[in-house]
Amino acid sequence: MEALLTVDQVGVKFERDVLKNVSFDLHKGEVLAVIGPNGAGKSVLIRALLGLVPYSGTISWKKDAHIGYVPQRIAVDTSLPLSVREFFAFKKASKGTISEVLNAVGLNDERILNQRLGTLSGGQLQRAMIGWSLIDHPDVLLYDEPTTGIDAGGEEAIYLLLKRLQDERRLSVIVVSHDLNMVYRYATKVVCINGKMVCFGHPQEVLNSEALSHLYGHEAGLYEHHHDSHTHIKN
Repeated sequence: MEALLTVDQVGVKFERDVLKNVSFDLHKGEVLAVIGPNGAGKSVLIRALLGLVPYSGTISWKKDAHIGYVPQRIAVDTSLPLSVREFFAFKKASKGTISEVLNAVGLNDERILNQRLGTLSGGQLQRAMIGWSLIDHPDVLLYDEPTTGIDAGGEEAIYLLLKRLQDERRLSVIVVSHDLNMVYRYATKVVCINGKMVCFGHPQEVLNSEALSHLYGHEAGLYEHHHDSHTHIKN
């Protein structure tokens, strides 16, 4: 099967090398998790995939690949006079398409649609951004830490939503995450980076103690949110 995305020996350099020698591929229907410590270059990699920063090496998207993107965090002022309904109207999509997407992300409720965007909860805003990314019927979705700033219960809801959308729409997904539980449960592949590539493959096969030590150091601690059993890396 032809890859949707092939990344070969990609590097990014600003004042210094931020990323070196990153290589992986993505096929239709796969969920690729990008993990690594803070400052490892995960968000820079996403920006390189989107063509937003200069890079060396090769990034090859399949011809006509359609990409949806949700950044790590969007701060919306509570006084912004823009309702959820008006926000989605900017896409110029049909009412049927907008309604379908709002249903898919659980926001097709008159009270929510009439709310100002800046007054939504963190989880609701993230659902709105995921819906926004779906409007144009993408083949692949790029999510940069989609649960940043959301409480533990909201994290689980967002990941379940992403999994359901991926299954129903046969989407390919690239997601940056610190949540190893999510990686083991939902990802079909994982790329591990810490300035350079540490590992790539199926999570159960490559996320061993040696790889995690290379990523997070010998003092890396795993800790667990006991109330929802999410496992995160403590940096």
